[in-house]
Amino acid sequence: MKTSMLIHPSELSKKWIDKLVDAGVNTLGLHPVGGKASAGAIKALVDVAKTKEYRDLIDYAKARGLEIEYELHSASYLMPRELFVEHPEYFRVNKNGQRTPDWNFCVSNQEALELFANNAASLANDLYGSSNNYYFWMDDGKDFKCRCEKCQNLSMSDQQMIALNAAIAKINENDVGARLAYLAYMDTLELPENVSPNDGIFLEYAPFEKYTAKGENAGERIDNEKRMLTSLIGFFGKEHCKVLEYWYDNSLFSGWKKPPKRFVLNRENMQKDINEYAKLGFENVSTFACYLGEDYEELYGDVDISDFFSIVDGLKRKGV
Repeated sequence: MKTSMLIHPSELSKKWIDKLVDAGVNTLGLHPVGGKASAGAIKALVDVAKTKEYRDLIDYAKARGLEIEYELHSASYLMPRELFVEHPEYFRVNKNGQRTPDWNFCVSNQEALELFANNAASLANDLYGSSNNYYFWMDDGKDFKCRCEKCQNLSMSDQQMIALNAAIAKINENDVGARLAYLAYMDTLELPENVSPNDGIFLEYAPFEKYTAKGENAGERIDNEKRMLTSLIGFFGKEHCKVLEYWYDNSLFSGWKKPPKRFVLNRENMQKDINEYAKLGFENVSTFACYLGEDYEELYGDVDISDFFSIVDGLKRKGV
């Protein structure tokens, strides 16, 4: 079982790199913010990734043995919203029957799908130092599928799979052997019913509802999220499958607002979760670790991340 921690690109520093290496973590994940700001955040990342200062940090991380991965809510970047003026047909139809450029796009429009795939291949080339595991997620939210005449019978899981299949085919033209993650999260937890994954698509499971579900049906949603795990692994297979957790995600615990709150790790829950994921056969386990950068340290001091690897390493020693 490999380990990865995700931080915001703005939090990247030599100290963070050394901290990950010293804690035994295998992979540094870089995650631009999601939501409505995602397209701008990715553009800013692509721009900064051209600078010597940024590349020197990535080169240093790789020299110290870290793999580099980028995980992003990318649909609004790969399908630029400004195209709506000339090509509204590229974009989704919402529940009111209106074309809108707010989230995602129409995967049944072949021109739109081809543009998305071409832009995904270009973005893969722009992510300096990246491994050939790519994470180009759909937009960050719920109930954002297209409901046009051709898409209306496709679930959000089907629509994501269509987009990913097109993207991995284009990415593999220049990066043979590349892989692309299917993010099982929110609306895409359910299995695709009409579309199968092409070669190179692997499962990434993110139990967001476990931390955020509220209201009368919160327990039901959390139970369903967990219940889907076995089906998801059966559908995608165990090879390369990955879990993306929130154990160290101080952006979540701070309500995605600065200044960050003081972080307290729930080690008991993390150990229980990792034990369960290991038994299910996950090959990779990762966690967000955002809002723990220099501004956090100025307020509260350093955060010890060694428990993450020590739990995983303990399972390895037991042969789990």
